[in-house]
Amino acid sequence: MLTERSSVRNVTLPAALVAVLVLAAGCGGSEEPADGVTTIQVWAHDGTPAERAVLEKQVAEFDAGRDDVTVDLQFWPEGDYNDRLQAAVAAGTEPDVFEVDGPLIDGYLYQGVVARLDDLIEPSTQAAQLPSLASQGTRDGHLYSVGLFDSGLGLYADRRALRRARVSWPTSIEEAWTVEEFARVLRRLADGDEDGKVLDVKLNYGVGEWLTYGFAPLVASAGGRLIDPETLDPLGELDGPATRRALEVARSWASYLDPNGDDEAFTSRRVALSWVGHWTYRDYEAALGDDLLVLPLPDLGNGTKSGQGSWSWSIATGDEQRQESGAALLEYLLADEQVLEMADANGAVPGTTSALASSELYTEDGPLRLFAEQLLRSCGNLAPGPVCVTVPRPSTPGYAFLSGQFALAVSAALDGRDAGPALEDAAQAVADDVAANAGYR
Repeated sequence: MLTERSSVRNVTLPAALVAVLVLAAGCGGSEEPADGVTTIQVWAHDGTPAERAVLEKQVAEFDAGRDDVTVDLQFWPEGDYNDRLQAAVAAGTEPDVFEVDGPLIDGYLYQGVVARLDDLIEPSTQAAQLPSLASQGTRDGHLYSVGLFDSGLGLYADRRALRRARVSWPTSIEEAWTVEEFARVLRRLADGDEDGKVLDVKLNYGVGEWLTYGFAPLVASAGGRLIDPETLDPLGELDGPATRRALEVARSWASYLDPNGDDEAFTSRRVALSWVGHWTYRDYEAALGDDLLVLPLPDLGNGTKSGQGSWSWSIATGDEQRQESGAALLEYLLADEQVLEMADANGAVPGTTSALASSELYTEDGPLRLFAEQLLRSCGNLAPGPVCVTVPRPSTPGYAFLSGQFALAVSAALDGRDAGPALEDAAQAVADDVAANAGYR
């Protein structure tokens, strides 16, 4: 769900790789209708084995139920999926239907390769999308992507450890710890801990998209943003006072962070708190059982904020018949039965309100209800402020470059260093990238 990304524009790939990808796209590409059958090429990221098995099964079921459409489904490794799709776009051989990781939709829209779904997807299907997915896929009032699931981000906690340290915890979004309260919690937990390392923020994930997904919400909670959404100017935003404050707060936690080289800091109960997403739930629940708590992230003054965004589906511009066939496939995948089957496979938040209501994990009394409540209060659909919670990553065709620059500054803060210089460098680098691409206009 979170991947390393290269820039959406100006991706430089080895010539040999481009040739291989173009050949692959050409050989498996869409075909003109023959005997009334339309063949559409569908590209998906190769996620977990469970995800892949479910999608293969669902596509096969769709194929079996249609005599006018055949699906050529191809998987590409998640780590270089975007590079492969970019190579196909550069060659004009992009697939008819393809997955896009949420924040990258603007890049493909800028390149003119994603079709409007307004008249291709049924209004009822569009209306059923979670608010977070609707905001992710909508630009200027038009829909360009739909999702089967979204992501959840929060703070997992060990109830036993909190009780031992005599720490009380929030039971709702509105009761999120303030930054001062969170600092006291860390100190109290550390006082009873052998090495004082009581917080896991998945440092083992490295310097990449995780740091933007996981910590851009902290900037929003401090009242900031990474770019001006209208001008795409990062100066005064990416290096602005709210961003600096957010990363200074993160820096103050550095001495409490477990490096987590074995990825077992929380499951071994070496730490009491883990700042991460929905994808760890099954392992965490297996390790802690009834002691597992799911809490909102700390509030830096503008309400707790969290992340949103995940893989979604788009349809390529071009042939109308293949667009209609692609839309029929998406309608099938977006039915509640299929949505719940996929969400069960990857543990993500079901992407439709109706499927969400049937999910054992995310229903009113479900253990991950917090993640669902957060996504239903997306800042992409509501006016920013304490009322909204999940924050879309910046909407810009240059997102991948921006994310990489911000991640470097977050890494500096979590390492205990002053992130100010890194933010200044990041803001100037992003400003230069925007200028080099004529403002992405």
